[in-house]
Parts: sequence; C-alpha cells; structure tokens
Amino acid sequence: MDIVYIRDLRIKARIGIYPWEKAIQQQIRVDIEMAWDNRIPAASDKIEDTLNYKTAAQRVVQLVEADHYDLVERLAEEIAKTLMTEMQVPWLRVTLGKPFAVKGSAEVGVQIERGQR
Repeated sequence: MDIVYIRDLRIKARIGIYPWEKAIQQQIRVDIEMAWDNRIPAASDKIEDTLNYKTAAQRVVQLVEADHYDLVERLAEEIAKTLMTEMQVPWLRVTLGKPFAVKGSAEVGVQIERGQR
C-alpha cells in the first residue's frame, strides 16, 4: 500500500487538563500517514482519484478548532476516526505533538496506528 502524508501541520488548539490550558490556545503539531493505492490517480492524473491531502488537512484543522480536548490521546483518536470514516482511509498513523509541554523537552505527544495496512 502506498502512503499519502502530511508533515508538521501546526494548529492552534485548546488542549490540556489544567484550568489555565482551558483558557488559552496552544500550538500542536500533527503528522499523518495514510495508506492509499496511488496507482489509480497515477494512471488517470485526476484529483478526484486521489486521497486529497489538502482536504484531509483542512478537515483536521476544522476538527481541532471545533472543541477543547483534555488529552492528546483523545484528539489523536478523533483525528484517526474522522479521516478513516470520512475519507475511507484503510490504515493511518497519527503523530500528535504538544511542544514544550514538559520542561526541558522540545515536544511530547502520542503516535497511534489504526486500521489494516
């Protein structure tokens, strides 16, 4: 299976368990790898046959901005569920990072894989 990916998507999110985090927006970073058979769009050269990464990125931004999430784990699951359902992605890997969440670190977060590769 081929991979369509989005790297380093930066989104302002309302995320965190502490009261001060619920009152602010923080930047998160999202990487997504999605399984897709690219032979059809390669042969047709038509956008309609692709897994449109622009549409996927816009949907993720919309999802993140629509709600507050206490945990990065929950947000990663919501991203995976939404893309798999709405874009018929059979397998994906979501890496969600929260920069500077732990003193001395550049970023902490989670990586999940869902579906069949």
